[in-house]
Amino acid sequence: MSPTIAVVERKRRRAIPAVIALFLMLMGIFVSSVPAFATDSENPYRISGNVQLDGEPLEGVSLTIDGPGGEQEVETDENGQWRVGVPERGETYTVTLDESTLPEGIAVVDPEDDSPNIKEVEMGQGGRATVNFFIGEGERNVTGFFDQFVQRIIQGLSFGLMLALAAIGLSLVYGTTGISNFAHGEMVTFGAVMAAVLVGPASLALPWWLGFPVAVVLSAVLGLVMDMALWRPLRRRRVGIVQLMIVSIGLSLAMRYTFQFFIGGGTIQLPGSNAPRIPLFGTVELSVIDLASLAICIVVIVAFALWLTRSRIGKATRAISDNPSLAAASGIDVDFVVRVVWILAGSLAGLAGILYAYYRPGIRWDMGAQILLLMFAAVILGGLGTAYGALVGAIIVGLVVEVSSLWIPSDLKYASALFILIVILLFRPQGILGRRERIG
Repeated sequence: MSPTIAVVERKRRRAIPAVIALFLMLMGIFVSSVPAFATDSENPYRISGNVQLDGEPLEGVSLTIDGPGGEQEVETDENGQWRVGVPERGETYTVTLDESTLPEGIAVVDPEDDSPNIKEVEMGQGGRATVNFFIGEGERNVTGFFDQFVQRIIQGLSFGLMLALAAIGLSLVYGTTGISNFAHGEMVTFGAVMAAVLVGPASLALPWWLGFPVAVVLSAVLGLVMDMALWRPLRRRRVGIVQLMIVSIGLSLAMRYTFQFFIGGGTIQLPGSNAPRIPLFGTVELSVIDLASLAICIVVIVAFALWLTRSRIGKATRAISDNPSLAAASGIDVDFVVRVVWILAGSLAGLAGILYAYYRPGIRWDMGAQILLLMFAAVILGGLGTAYGALVGAIIVGLVVEVSSLWIPSDLKYASALFILIVILLFRPQGILGRRERIG
């Protein structure tokens, strides 16, 4: 080994403990900050609603929610809204409005119901249920099918672009290393949790314009540490693809339940989750967060496409995806490029986690696992190992998920995307942008 190479190798070895120490320090900040905003893990599901009189919110109205876990009492806020946490899904809860807390001379009246102030609601698999009490004449607004269809198209495009950020990183990792990283969902969750630690009102309380970029940087550090501490040593030992997949599954479970240990089973909201909605045309409207999410996704994806096609490292990444052995023989530092890919995958996953926390809305310990199959569906649908294929596949999945909810229950909308995946692969097994390969 030449002296120059030896010096570079020593510098790299010295840098590894420093990076790991930095990561552990940041995780220490995370552990010390999380208890301040942890939510009730015994009641992870939510029933909410509104109480209005002739379209105007009523404040201070008492309601009783009875079901598994016992009775709970809640009052409406200044916007006429209320919410409670409940412990079980698939169970029926009874919501009773206390008419004595209504304004004088006002009562809940319904000629077709003997007890209009009592309603029953079943908590579905989605973990959310709504019960509203609209008192008085009130004007009923009906949204036409076309407006609903357009609204779903826009929401599906927003969800698809957000999903594409995570799927592109997953596809790059597979293309350069051959690893089907089942822990990629937890990398998405990590970005959202770091955003809550940095920006949440009960944590470090940084401004969003500083906290969110820092959360993305920490997600990139996570990708770097994972590659240095786990994936690179396994690659050097020439561990098989199946073994690497099993390791990623174990890593996914370990990270997921670590998140649950620190933040509990409840839902954490990021600041601005109740942003006002802006009417676009007709009855179609989007929140400020939705519009910002669309803009951010488009800018990041365009920047990534330019990096992949114009930069030297981007071209090297594509070369390694096509033929790693030939790329190494031509002088490309495969280990360095793979490390860059892991950093990029971590940052994209972290950004997707922040945007998904606003889309859901809220942060949960298993939020990344909920969309992991959708990420794999997008990658496989577009073509394994191709970043542009992951983008196309993610947009298709996002549109199918949102538009299908016009005809099927919302709890089944994710299943519709997987069904479309199966149908398309029956006719084009290599995916939309994938290349045919000879077998045998």
